[in-house]
Amino acid sequence: MKEENALIRIVDDDASVRDALVYMLEQEGFDTVAYASAEEFLVNDMPSRPGVVVLDVRMPGMSGTRLQDEMIARRIDTPIIFLTGHGDVDMAVKALRKGAYHFLQKPVDTDELVRTIRECLEKTRCGLTAEEAREAIGLLTPRERQIANLLLQGVPNHGIAERLNLSVRTVENHRTSLYRKLRVNSYEELKSLLCGWKI
Repeated sequence: MKEENALIRIVDDDASVRDALVYMLEQEGFDTVAYASAEEFLVNDMPSRPGVVVLDVRMPGMSGTRLQDEMIARRIDTPIIFLTGHGDVDMAVKALRKGAYHFLQKPVDTDELVRTIRECLEKTRCGLTAEEAREAIGLLTPRERQIANLLLQGVPNHGIAERLNLSVRTVENHRTSLYRKLRVNSYEELKSLLCGWKI
């Protein structure tokens, strides 16, 4: 995903933190929007716009972790980077298991936050949302799924042909088809898209 197409959402009840993060990220060239609460985010955000949510854990009303649960329930797939002033390891582990991209301590190191946001955007650079990726994976035939899994294990075309008792040309045709369905153009894009997905 290109940075100029991405929107970085800041969700934090502390106005000084919101203002500082917006200023810092805009200086780095990011398009940003700030919300004072989880509820405000849910009412006003446009999930169709790709990007990242930089989310405070502890807020009045709906907490950051409750917002994560609500986003999952609503199938809002925007990646989350959590910020917390409390060293709650168990909370971090649970949030990461639910799909959060990263967990940073407050006061956040600005270089680390920018680096983390850029890494997150890079991992979704293929341009598909998680929902679109799910739908695309659903289009794969059983044979294409087999080949995708072997590709992700680093098996070359001729090795896949041997394992599946196919010709190399047949493997190449299946590979071309699955690339087209998943809208990727290279092995690196395939690996980035399918990282964490069960094929």
